[in-house]
Amino acid sequence: MIGFVFVAVAIALIVAYYNFHAVKKLDAGTDLMKEIATAIQEGADTFIHHEYGIIAKIAVLIAILLGVVVNWYVGVTFVLGALMSALAGFIGMRIATIANVRVSNKARESKSLGQTLKVAFQGGSVMGLSVGGFALLGLGIVYVVFGELLGQLNPENLVISSNWLGINFIPFTMTVSGYALGCSIVAMFDRVGGGIYTKAADMGADLVGKTEAGIPEDDPRNPATIADNVGDNVGDVAGLGADLLESYVGALISAVVLVSYMFYTNSSTDNAINVDLVKNLINYPILFAAIGLVSCVVGVLFLVFRKVSENPHKELNYAVWVSAGLTLVGTGVLTHFFFKGYDTTVLGFKAGTLSPWLAAVFGIGAGIAIGNLAEYYTSYDFKPTKDIAKASLQGTALTITQGLAAGMKSTFYPVIVLAVATLFANYFAGLYGVAMAAIGMLSFVAATVSVDTYGPIADNAGGISEMSKLEPEVRKITDKLDAVGNTTAAIGKGFAIGSASLAALSLLASYLYSQASPGDTNGFELTLNMINTYTLAGALVGAALPYYFSGILIEAVAKAAGRMVEEVRRQFREYPGILDGTQKPDYKTCIEISSAGALKEMKLPALISVLVPIGSGFIFGAEFVGGLLIGTTLSGIMLALFAANSGGAWDNAKKLVESDGVEGHGKGSKVHESAVVGDTVGDPLKDTVGPSLDILIKIMAVISLITVSIFGQYNLLDLFLK
Repeated sequence: MIGFVFVAVAIALIVAYYNFHAVKKLDAGTDLMKEIATAIQEGADTFIHHEYGIIAKIAVLIAILLGVVVNWYVGVTFVLGALMSALAGFIGMRIATIANVRVSNKARESKSLGQTLKVAFQGGSVMGLSVGGFALLGLGIVYVVFGELLGQLNPENLVISSNWLGINFIPFTMTVSGYALGCSIVAMFDRVGGGIYTKAADMGADLVGKTEAGIPEDDPRNPATIADNVGDNVGDVAGLGADLLESYVGALISAVVLVSYMFYTNSSTDNAINVDLVKNLINYPILFAAIGLVSCVVGVLFLVFRKVSENPHKELNYAVWVSAGLTLVGTGVLTHFFFKGYDTTVLGFKAGTLSPWLAAVFGIGAGIAIGNLAEYYTSYDFKPTKDIAKASLQGTALTITQGLAAGMKSTFYPVIVLAVATLFANYFAGLYGVAMAAIGMLSFVAATVSVDTYGPIADNAGGISEMSKLEPEVRKITDKLDAVGNTTAAIGKGFAIGSASLAALSLLASYLYSQASPGDTNGFELTLNMINTYTLAGALVGAALPYYFSGILIEAVAKAAGRMVEEVRRQFREYPGILDGTQKPDYKTCIEISSAGALKEMKLPALISVLVPIGSGFIFGAEFVGGLLIGTTLSGIMLALFAANSGGAWDNAKKLVESDGVEGHGKGSKVHESAVVGDTVGDPLKDTVGPSLDILIKIMAVISLITVSIFGQYNLLDLFLK
């Protein structure tokens, strides 16, 4: 059965390889376009190599620690997870820096929105298929090597055992958790580092170039414009890919860990799970994901190989809907035959064999609903963003105020959707169903990432068009694609945030299960007493943590952006010929400022996500960390939705003004200046804070799951106070 996973991976990576070279073969345009594209590519390559060098050093230390304290195979799978995530991010970034100039040139040659869209999407699909392909490739290797060849999936080995330190765990659950943690570490550094890089450059370019010098966005006279375009690739492509890959893997392993502990702790009760059934329950999530990956290949090819219309939003929706529809049908057939003939009542399945599939359907429905809500609150076709643009008529303060209001209101209905999905998924298939809802939401992740990645490619294409001084019609095409990309990015963030909520609940259940000891086979009560003062104290600290974490990120962006602003002002002041075109700006120094700022500032937020649950556990114990996870999840979900939607709305409100959506107040007006400031305020929220918070939630849950068996036994609270 696992062989099908490798077939699906092979199909996805072959199509990704084909699309990579199909885009690369296209004409890159004029010599000036090629020169600019090369500068962007070199800047992105330099940063990603420096960043991965830092990640490699930290990953080796963590792998050694896991290997010594837990077991060697946990360290190995940790490295495998980090490698898969890094590969996906690097390949996605590389195709983005190749596709951007070719999208610009296709717009220049064809003057067709549809043909240009196809090139941008084909480039983005390389990232999407790589995310799905490499995530399942690594997980498939874990299943075959550690699960089958080393026997960790044999029923006699699905037991809680103790290592040399007396730490208790089920070997296979710790193995897959190590893999997920490796993916999470890379995602955190990619998202935080890339987010700081891209927003420092973007804010520096806008604040001086647009509002002070009065020059257009991506004007070649702006020294920060190359750094801004580099940032799109390292933050919105490499960071995005690692983020969604981590979400995907986190959802998959949450179901595997949960069912493994359910099997062991109930093995001596009347609710004991059949041995063959439990193997199917463990294999089911990865096979479900494999069907989703093949469905996404069809969805991608559906757009690439047919004549598309001039409506980019409709065409991108078609690709996603085809992927989601085929996933639903294929996984429904899988579920029927996979669980046919088994007694599933012991699992609390209310709809027989189709129960986990129905739970996944609720996850898919929730993902689509959250995506539509994100579109409503961020697209300039709808009232919230139009109201922000209109508020700019009364000045910058009201632009900010209206954007804050829209962002805060945008959190309510998505959370209602998540609550309903959680309740129904749990009703049909228990906590396993909640995990399957998260998997369902991300089952067509390759399609959603393809659509997401198309956005920064189109954004870069617009920058190259402006810097290459192409005709205005070309920039209009790329701007239209970019505006749609802002909305699709908000939708993608909604999927990641929603899946984090669902996966966090099943990971929390696994966290409670993992405190069981060898011999606990007569049932295990899953309770976390919120009236317990340690749990409540942990929840309070956990609720505050996302705000502190976000503050650090915003401050890091502000520091780097401040240095960028000073540098751009210095160049304009010392070389006045830049603005009249007689002198060339120094792009390299601006790239170095963004790179140095990101590499310096990304370490603390990443370390917080790892060290806070571990430190809290060794001081206050397991109850405190359980509360910590609840508090972080609840406040993190709200803050992430607010940040993603308010930032996206401010950005599109600016684009609405620039496209003459506020009559008589276009580019260069006071209204436009207010909209630009609103966009600048939203930049670190939507591209640094929002995407990083869902990683914070899952990385804390996974690291707690791995270490609870240690600090559950060895902590200062037990030593001195109990």
